[in-house]
Amino acid sequence: MIRKFLRRVFSRAPAATDSHEPAAIPLVRHGIHRESISPGARRTCETLQQAGYLAYVVGGAVRDLIAGITPKDYDIATNATPEEVRALFRRSRIIGRRFQIVHVMQGAETLEVSTFRAAHDADTQKDEHGRVLRDNVFGSQKDDAARRDFTINALYYDPTAETVLDYHHGVADLKQKTLRIIGEPRARYREDPVRMLRAIRLSAKLGLTIDPEARTPIRDMASLMENVPAARVFDEMLKLLFSGHAVECVKRLRDEGLHHGLLPLLDVILEQPMGEKFVMLALSSTDVRVRQGKSTSPGFLFSTLLWNEVLVNWETRKKRGEVQIPALFEAMDEVLDQQAEKLAITRRISGDIKDIWALQPRFEKRSGKPTLRLLEQPRFRAGYDFLLLRAESGEVAMELADWWTTFQDADAEARLAMLLPDKTKKRRRPSRAKTKEGNADTVEPAA
Repeated sequence: MIRKFLRRVFSRAPAATDSHEPAAIPLVRHGIHRESISPGARRTCETLQQAGYLAYVVGGAVRDLIAGITPKDYDIATNATPEEVRALFRRSRIIGRRFQIVHVMQGAETLEVSTFRAAHDADTQKDEHGRVLRDNVFGSQKDDAARRDFTINALYYDPTAETVLDYHHGVADLKQKTLRIIGEPRARYREDPVRMLRAIRLSAKLGLTIDPEARTPIRDMASLMENVPAARVFDEMLKLLFSGHAVECVKRLRDEGLHHGLLPLLDVILEQPMGEKFVMLALSSTDVRVRQGKSTSPGFLFSTLLWNEVLVNWETRKKRGEVQIPALFEAMDEVLDQQAEKLAITRRISGDIKDIWALQPRFEKRSGKPTLRLLEQPRFRAGYDFLLLRAESGEVAMELADWWTTFQDADAEARLAMLLPDKTKKRRRPSRAKTKEGNADTVEPAA
């Protein structure tokens, strides 16, 4: 009897490669009507299906729709190869090295269409740490589902039949507020360490509890993030910081030990009371704007996250006798260069960051024409919002922020009246000619 039981246990395939058929979940259970899908995603699926291929909306869009969240974009999974997809859509292009996908343009929408991926095998190219380097092998839909990171992302929605194919009980996990990884957690994190960041972001965004088997290895394997290209880390951090739940994400990063080494700004700043308050105010403000559907700026957010490092560097330089403004620019460059080793901040965003920082000393001056000209600067509003955060955190006096709030809303006459005397200007001495003339006027006539 024991032998029979052991045979049954050890002959069972692991969850990631289970041979069971997917659950076909009907509309009444998942609640996604085809009208909920973007027109471009529907047209893309219909075109592929009419050509004889399988085509599904997959991953995050399906997950978010079931959770009652409007998706930001839509991904399509199909058994058509990239070349076959490219042939069906005039406005499309093949991109990617590690795994080729097709960008299909439908009106203003850009859909990411990927071919079902095969399971990893001995021929899969990996680095010495186990991270997958090249992955251009196609497979079945079941293989593709097993390759996805979390069960809630292995969901396939057919807009024609209005059914969801669920290979790994993702819908149940979503309903039960649990984030489970597909396969053996340590192996999956080695394949792609960014999955650890993704686990933090998704759990914070959806209010999920990370399954203990998926959570336990994270702290021990956090060092694997050092092997991830800086550009990939930057892309994932943008998603995390602009998820609308950045404050909770950062808290969870710290709880899981993922902030150390990943972001020098979080290593240092969050361990200093004023720096932590400043960062949390910035993240909270960003969360509010994201949830309200307002515009957000990566340049502004990263300028707040890195500011404390600039301040420390700047103060050190001034103590060494360096001139104030050149010292600030040197500090800015050094901090951005250091951060580039972990995050590949784009040149455009770096330019925005520097513009915001460079404006801060100019807010200290409240006299003369330069003060009026500051209002005309393209980045004035961002710089002013940055000043408000500095005042709210206690770094500068609130009186300074209040002055600029009143000054920018005042009319021209009121602004002139608000300008303070310029103490840097020396009193002009009367010319020698006038002095002599004045003296001559005071000379008494001869007797």
